[in-house]
Amino acid sequence: MRGSDEEERKRWRFQGNRPEIGEASANTLRGVYNRVMDSMNKEDPRPVIQLGQGDPSAFSCFRTDPAVESAIVGALESGQYNCYAPAVGILPARRAVAEYLNSGLPYKLSPGDVYLTVGCTQAIEVAITALACRPGANILLPRPGYPDYESAAAQRHVEVRHYDLQPEKGWAVDLKSLGDLADGNTVAIAVINPGNPCGNVFGYEQLKGIAEVARKLGILVIADEVYEQLTFGEEKRPFVPMGVFGSIVPVLTLGSLSKRWVVPGWRLGWIVVTDPNDVLRDFGMVETIKDCINICADPATLIQGAVPQILEKTNRHFYSNINKLLKRAADLCYDRFQDIPGLTCPTRADGAMSLMVKLNLSEFDGIEDDIDFCLKLSEEELVILIPGTAVGLKSWVRVTFAIDPWALGIGLHRIKAFCQRHASKYKAITRSRLSLYPQLNGIA
Repeated sequence: MRGSDEEERKRWRFQGNRPEIGEASANTLRGVYNRVMDSMNKEDPRPVIQLGQGDPSAFSCFRTDPAVESAIVGALESGQYNCYAPAVGILPARRAVAEYLNSGLPYKLSPGDVYLTVGCTQAIEVAITALACRPGANILLPRPGYPDYESAAAQRHVEVRHYDLQPEKGWAVDLKSLGDLADGNTVAIAVINPGNPCGNVFGYEQLKGIAEVARKLGILVIADEVYEQLTFGEEKRPFVPMGVFGSIVPVLTLGSLSKRWVVPGWRLGWIVVTDPNDVLRDFGMVETIKDCINICADPATLIQGAVPQILEKTNRHFYSNINKLLKRAADLCYDRFQDIPGLTCPTRADGAMSLMVKLNLSEFDGIEDDIDFCLKLSEEELVILIPGTAVGLKSWVRVTFAIDPWALGIGLHRIKAFCQRHASKYKAITRSRLSLYPQLNGIA
């Protein structure tokens, strides 16, 4: 079924000139991460505890499935993938991604709906570039969120407007305030699900509500699903792909092999157009995406050649084992943070590989803000965290828990020692007195 009548189709705001790619500089997550790493005491002989970067591949317990590695070996030995690939990706890989995603959708994707990219980072860049075709365009992004969206928008002169996730409500979206942020130049809303950096998982009704708001505004949804299927909450909430609502609103789904298959260095991602009513095609958005892809580097043909086998042959036990490891790590973090002075972890992570922890700065001496906290923690304890400022939320920190359990335990122990060492002397004395005279609780 193609769109609706002409009046309805005028609601969509994708008309405009083709984008010009400008030059701008912006802070990236990698830049912040490098700054924190640089503050380490190089003379300290203890091992560095890496809770700042979402790359579990360095740990043996998170090694990818043997079938994934065999797929690469098979692609190499075939001798068929030493050539240049089409800019949009080789057909077998695109077909495999479409078939993989079709299992969760009420309609069928075709290979022509899939565009392969150099990881999800390039997928973000292409999506934002395509949206920049409308002069004065703005985009709605989550706060906290993934800062590469802000960087890509700044480079392409797209205004960013943030909608706040609510920590006291499991990082849910306030749908009313979401609609209030938009104006006539708003072209898209980005949704990260499962959530980076919060570890939240949006349910069906929340996602449907976002789709309905987007439809009312006449904008598309960018669905960042790089952590798709990595869900493990206490009351397990199943992963719902945003493409389920493609008949309500056009969806650009961004994904990659990086997280679910634990191969971030392979740099294979995708943009998938879920648009059964052909709204994006009619407004030239699909052609704009192709134009952007044509001027970008494409992922290694060898990796593309392995995609069909990776998606078809990966052992189901591998997927479940990864989720069990992540759940144990997430639960350990939540439980331990309840006992660390000056830190508050409002919710358990239900998915992805990270969570957010609030800094109660008034309970520390000599800690100015979240950046200062992370720099001093790196220097004194060799534990790497990402300051919340980098993901849009001051006085918080992002903790990545996808590491070996022994290393996570050591890291949490060091964080507690650091917080105790920097605890406000007045607060420490008060806590000590209350422990001696419990009847004073509620008075002090």
